Amino acid sequence: MMKLRYLVLLLFCVYVSQAQEYVVKEHYTKQEVSIKMRDGIHLHTTIYSPKDTSKKYPIIMQRTPYSCRPYGPDKFKKSIGPDEGMMKEGYIVVYQDVRGRWNSEGVYDNMRAYIPNKKGKEVDEASDTYDTIDWLVKNVANNNGNVGTWGISYPGFYASYSLLSGHPALKAVSPQACIGDFFFDDFHHNGAFLLSYWRITGLFGYMKDQPTTKSWYKFPDVKAKDQYQFFLDHMPLSTLDAYDSKENVFYEQIKDHPNYDTFWKSRGLVQYLDKLPEKPAVMFVGGWFDAEDLYGPLNSYAQVEKNKKIYNTIVLGPWSHGDWARKHGRQAIGNVYFGDSISAFFQGNIQSKFFRHFLKDNGKGKSELPEAYMYDTGLNEWKQFDTWPPVNTNKEVLGLEANERLSKVMTREFSFAEFVSDPKKPVPYSEDIKFVFTPRKYMTDDQRFAARRPDVLVFETEVLGEDVTLAGDIMAKLKVSTTGTDADWIVKVIDVFPEYAEDFEETQDYLKMSNYHMMVRSEVMRGRFRNSFETPEPFQPNKVEEVNIKLQDVLHTFKKGHKIQVQIQSSWFPLIDMNPQTFVKNIYKAKPEDFKKQTHRVYNMSTIEFNILKM
Repeated sequence: MMKLRYLVLLLFCVYVSQAQEYVVKEHYTKQEVSIKMRDGIHLHTTIYSPKDTSKKYPIIMQRTPYSCRPYGPDKFKKSIGPDEGMMKEGYIVVYQDVRGRWNSEGVYDNMRAYIPNKKGKEVDEASDTYDTIDWLVKNVANNNGNVGTWGISYPGFYASYSLLSGHPALKAVSPQACIGDFFFDDFHHNGAFLLSYWRITGLFGYMKDQPTTKSWYKFPDVKAKDQYQFFLDHMPLSTLDAYDSKENVFYEQIKDHPNYDTFWKSRGLVQYLDKLPEKPAVMFVGGWFDAEDLYGPLNSYAQVEKNKKIYNTIVLGPWSHGDWARKHGRQAIGNVYFGDSISAFFQGNIQSKFFRHFLKDNGKGKSELPEAYMYDTGLNEWKQFDTWPPVNTNKEVLGLEANERLSKVMTREFSFAEFVSDPKKPVPYSEDIKFVFTPRKYMTDDQRFAARRPDVLVFETEVLGEDVTLAGDIMAKLKVSTTGTDADWIVKVIDVFPEYAEDFEETQDYLKMSNYHMMVRSEVMRGRFRNSFETPEPFQPNKVEEVNIKLQDVLHTFKKGHKIQVQIQSSWFPLIDMNPQTFVKNIYKAKPEDFKKQTHRVYNMSTIEFNILKM
């Protein structure tokens, strides 16, 4: 009888939940229009307008290369706008297929270069944004004349791009997980190719010549299930060409431009963001554990911040790529739990407040939002700052000492740690073997497996007697040598949990949080670019040289009883491609005989610099 009552109650709850579900079609009308750009190209645009026409609404727009499906005036998205609360609150929500993608006309250019001083009918994404906004405010009924843009990942890039449009109606912009520069975001990290993204290059590389509502691109037909073994069996990189074709324009561009040349520089946005007009207001959003686009939000925010007249804020939470737009109860990345309803808090207390203030309240009064809303991923709590990075920090320099010590007291003795890096047995980036389009979980993965390899150096503090909070970037200043003429250098900063740490619901069955080695931040420097990303240089065998690696910002408290650990290695496979460790002009064209086993040394003059938050 009790089981029957429970079942009835459960069915009733499901019924109530479904009955209360917000249905877009019941509250919004939809129209599809084709907006003409200044050069005559038409862009497919979908407009959702509130059925309640008794008042005027701001326009919130997303421009995307991923399609504004479903197509057809009678087919509706399940949800619209940045979040459900804003959808219920009432905005005119606009989606647009960018030039050359899906149902829009024109030729697509991946990360189309910005033209600062356009002449005549020259176009870029800034001009397309301007022309679109201009049409919308003049032709969409019941709009209040204020426009906002937002987007995550590639749409975040277009949101950043909208800042350069200069349209006076654009009042609020939120680039989220925005790409800032393709040589440092997504497909590259400091010049190293993210091999794990190879399979997805076709999404951006295959062109179309007519508007379409169906996908036209293709992905390599890979049957293997073991990602590590597949890429190990397909070294050098040129062997992967058998799975693709030269019609994949983007991958051909990657191979043809191994250095930071004008091709890549022209596609970066960061360098233009310090010369914006006083409006619109900006809120950059990202995830501390976003494996794809962490460089973009942090560096774009810093560049905009140079113009002190602009309202410019930043939000970073314990999220992977785009988690803040999803509905999460428990928020976890991989094995590590960070708290409950964090995305809901962001949506209701930060994002909606930002857009409401600048699009509905015309920016009058105070926004009640701080300069920086940041989540401490060690204490699992939000913190607010007047500046980012915070000014109340002390720089602390730790030495990479003998006997695997990470210490403030550096000895004067000359010493080094060395390891053999074998291209046939590269260090995995994760214990997981499955194929993934874009890896995410590894950003907090347990690093014990790496610490126990002979080709990974480990340096560690004593057990901490008090909490230590890192706030801001991390700089590794390595003194290294190699028997070869090229090498990659990977630095990982790790929170070593105490033996009494308890498991989370999310902890994988074969793991324990006892002594868990949580990766907090990591980065690679392709050694050939140690002095210049534009002009690569070989190493001189056995000569001591400097390799400086900037790790992106953190806000993480290493708790009392934990330890701070640094790992250094020269392969990270197949997250990044394998360096042949002999200098070749273009690694994408390296030959099998170029890959050599080499011995690398890290000298005890090497240091790592932290910014410690004053308590």
